[in-house]
Amino acid sequence: MNYLPIFYELKEKVCTIVGAGGIASRKADLLLMAGAQVTVISPVLGDEMSRFNEAGKIQWIDRPFQDGDLTDSFLVIAATSEKPVNEQVAAEALELKIPCNVVDNPDMCSFIMPSIINRDPVQIAVSTGGASPVLARLIRTNLESCTPSAYGKLATLVDHYRNDVKKTFPKVEERRKFWESILEGPVSEHVFAGRNDDARQLLEKLIGEANADPGYKGEVFLVGAGPGDPDLLTFRALRLMQKADVIVYDRLVSDPIMDLVRRDAERIYAGKERSNHAIPQENINQLLVRLAKEGKRVLRLKGGDNFIFGRGGEEIAELIDEDIPFQVVPGITAASGCTTYAGIPLTHRDYAQACIFVTGHLKDGTSDLNWEMLSHKNQTVVFYMGLNNVQSLCDQLKKYGRDAKTPAALIEKGTTPDQRVFIGDLDTLAGLVQKNNVKAPTLIVVGEVVELHNKLRWFKPGEEIK
Repeated sequence: MNYLPIFYELKEKVCTIVGAGGIASRKADLLLMAGAQVTVISPVLGDEMSRFNEAGKIQWIDRPFQDGDLTDSFLVIAATSEKPVNEQVAAEALELKIPCNVVDNPDMCSFIMPSIINRDPVQIAVSTGGASPVLARLIRTNLESCTPSAYGKLATLVDHYRNDVKKTFPKVEERRKFWESILEGPVSEHVFAGRNDDARQLLEKLIGEANADPGYKGEVFLVGAGPGDPDLLTFRALRLMQKADVIVYDRLVSDPIMDLVRRDAERIYAGKERSNHAIPQENINQLLVRLAKEGKRVLRLKGGDNFIFGRGGEEIAELIDEDIPFQVVPGITAASGCTTYAGIPLTHRDYAQACIFVTGHLKDGTSDLNWEMLSHKNQTVVFYMGLNNVQSLCDQLKKYGRDAKTPAALIEKGTTPDQRVFIGDLDTLAGLVQKNNVKAPTLIVVGEVVELHNKLRWFKPGEEIK
């Protein structure tokens, strides 16, 4: 993160703009809306800035910028078309330690101006760190369409009753849960519909009837995080990720996905690696129960899908036995997500009419899998957690009838920017692991559909086929 988002309080503070064209006038308009006293330094004024001056909204200094002009300024914006002038403004601001924005030159800025969605007092700022203001505006446009204009009225209503709620709920956690129930319930719907008096009356009623110790019952959210790309999360998953008080997560949950969970939530790592479980499964089950009984909303976040080699069934069985409320949100399983990003369809009418998902993490050598069934032709077999047993897996498939030249693929860190795909066959796959130092998480795909990778790969089309 190159910039820390900060909202400045500018009421009655002197803010200086050097320049008076169209861009400068838009900056002046923002500063005026924030209550600043705007000083404009320029020998001429553009049309919009002239209107501000005629209306008495700005103080105009009718000359070019001079050293010493920023002495009394709280903030400065350089918006001229002359690079030397902008550099002079930035240099003086740096010397005086005054926040300075130089339009269209992020390297000279000590702060940048974001694209703003204004639902006063609610404000949403979008920035690309100066990399692409056009992209920031596009994102703002998308957010505008899904941000009700009544959010400002809702925030004003909430602010009016904050002290009343503090008296009723002395604990921060109780207040937060109460407000969440209000902001996601009928009070907010009244505001969105323009029934502000109804919203106020209902909120007063709910505050009056509230119990200072309501004894909130906890809940568990079992959410599948998918194979790694955060864009593959469901809307429901994102909503619950923002509501949870505690996050219990696995090692396969990618960092970009963890960045989307609630910032102030407690995080508990429950990752599992080969022969190294941070928390045994039985203890995870008990942990979820204990946290929920403490009244917390618990997010059990797993890579892929909870019910496909994720042991989600064991976890909800424990929750059912303990009468703990829970929700389950499916995620895109690795077999689907990773093969899709690798351009390998799991089924194809010319190559495979069936698909089988198998765990390659074998407890008893190879005796616990139905190798005869797995070795049939015209089907795709996907092995999860099989990297350490890749040689054994290939040997068994060949032993039970699969041709040694059956195409096979390794998909490492699928759906992420670090994805690597290696194409071979049952004879060469184990060697590819050693040669290329392939690491977990890696999916193994066996079947004729692997041949389609060369033509259908789309995620990294320019990458060399290995």
